[in-house]
Amino acid sequence: MDAPGPAALLRIFIGENDVFGDQPLVDALIYKAQQMGLAGATALRGRIGYGGKRHPSPSHLVLSQDRPIVVEVVDVRDKIDTYVAAIDPMVPAGLITVEAIEVVRYGRGS
Repeated sequence: MDAPGPAALLRIFIGENDVFGDQPLVDALIYKAQQMGLAGATALRGRIGYGGKRHPSPSHLVLSQDRPIVVEVVDVRDKIDTYVAAIDPMVPAGLITVEAIEVVRYGRGS
């Protein structure tokens, strides 16, 4: 992504304990985004959550050791679509969403 303008925001909802090969899935997803030259990627750890096949009881929500993770990736839609295809084998379960966004500023300050 070279300048502000139309872009896409990808969100990947996974669990903290999810793995790909011998590394945490969250790390593998961020490294893959960097390897593919995407504009930016961030992993956010949630305090509490559920979804998909995970429907814990209220007590498990608080005590869960598998906290929710959201990986957010921003770039133009074509690059996001290519990234989604590349990570498909890495994310066998989870929720993946894409939405259109407008990038207002991109790049480093002086």
